[in-house]
Amino acid sequence: MTSSHDDPTLPFSTFLSGFAARDLDVVEQAYEPAAVLVPRPGFPVTGTERAEANAHLMSFDGFSATLRHLYRAGDLALLVVDWSVDGRAPDGSQVELTGTAADVARRGADGRWRYVIDNPAGTA
Repeated sequence: MTSSHDDPTLPFSTFLSGFAARDLDVVEQAYEPAAVLVPRPGFPVTGTERAEANAHLMSFDGFSATLRHLYRAGDLALLVVDWSVDGRAPDGSQVELTGTAADVARRGADGRWRYVIDNPAGTA
């Protein structure tokens, strides 16, 4: 029997749930403690900087994401995610961003899947 944690799409759904609730603690549950987020190409961040980058993203309205592909090899998975922000920044300005993320998740010793690398810009 597999648990709900033994699902390589768990980091994706956890991130979306946290984002929708504007709950950074839930968003951070999608990541391994040392996981890397690449908020812009060439600038990987982890720990507090990762949380700050996600908090910045959560400040925009109109975020949506769709899982396009999932490729699994044992305890590793590649999630290809189409995302967009079509809404407002905190200052009221219009924000329109789109991308395709290339994210890597790993199943931990507890059976739960978490992001190891979250790269919203994909191949950029």
